Amino acid sequence: MNLTEKVKNLPLTPGVYLMKDSLGNIIYVGKAKALKRRVQSYFQDSKSHSPKVKRLVKNIKDLDYTLTDTEFEAFMLECTLIKELKPPYNKKMKNPLAYTYIVIRTESDRRRIEVSYDSGDGAEQGDERLLFGPYTSRSTAERAVQGVLESYSILCSNPHSKTASLCLNHSLGLCIGMCAGGEALVTYNGIMDRFVALLDGTDMSILEGMEQRMADAAENYNYEAAAKYRDYIGAVRSLLQKEKVIEFAGANQRIAMVEPMNDRTLKLLLLQGNRILFQTKLESEDFSNASLQTEITTIIRDNFRSSPLQRSADISRHEIDEAQIIYSYLKGNSCSHMIIREEWLAPENEAIMDEAVREMLLNCYAI
Repeated sequence: MNLTEKVKNLPLTPGVYLMKDSLGNIIYVGKAKALKRRVQSYFQDSKSHSPKVKRLVKNIKDLDYTLTDTEFEAFMLECTLIKELKPPYNKKMKNPLAYTYIVIRTESDRRRIEVSYDSGDGAEQGDERLLFGPYTSRSTAERAVQGVLESYSILCSNPHSKTASLCLNHSLGLCIGMCAGGEALVTYNGIMDRFVALLDGTDMSILEGMEQRMADAAENYNYEAAAKYRDYIGAVRSLLQKEKVIEFAGANQRIAMVEPMNDRTLKLLLLQGNRILFQTKLESEDFSNASLQTEITTIIRDNFRSSPLQRSADISRHEIDEAQIIYSYLKGNSCSHMIIREEWLAPENEAIMDEAVREMLLNCYAI
């Protein structure tokens, strides 16, 4: 069967596709909620394609695919295959420099914010530094930092100066004058404390201040400034989202999720951390019936009681990719889920588990 026929005969179901070149090498791995529509899009409306996609399509001579029951499983399989196969056109996940960090370094009496690819970043003994990340987009991290520096007028153009003199940016209104020390430096350190707390997720006042500046600019009809603040705020929110994903990955939680495949079939998946521990399809004419609830409760107890939690201090980049998929999917509207606490598995807490499963199924019924 040639490539055109393969594409024409693809099903409209979730799955993963593997693009191959003339030598049979896998050059790209992708996922889709509807395989046929997604793969066909590569060969249609080519004028709207990016240069990267055009180069990819030019080299596609064959394809294979694997069907999955749900879009979530397609996401997870794609992530695993990219890690294993390292296709050349999946550059983002292949690139070892795909993750960046925000480093806050203390030099003499002033802290300095840097964006770096390296989590070590030339650290030396006695070097006082705080590290946040990793983040998947360097440009987003840089835009967020730039936004904070500009919004709070701490964009010093001479941060390494050893003399107590004002920099050029001070005359432009971009620096409050911490380069000359005094009260401005005290104010600057207070802003830095709040920035660290923002990245820690303990104080949102920096973000709230940026939102107020955006509102003020719009009220004064300065729409260009308001749009700039909007972009900066979006970048900051993206960083905070990534911190939540990393926290989520480190928690290594037990999760049960159910997703309707059609009016009579549910897909049940049990996750332990980023690993799919168990999966099965369940048939029922009524997702809220007691027998289905009992069956799911039994499956949860049997699998999680025999699989103790193991937490790791170090989280790999691949684990962050998987955690991002899981976190985003659970926050969406495609499935219903529950995070299972350790004590729920104890025999004396069966009623709590039963109620949690019942609520999960009711939420699934409403999807």
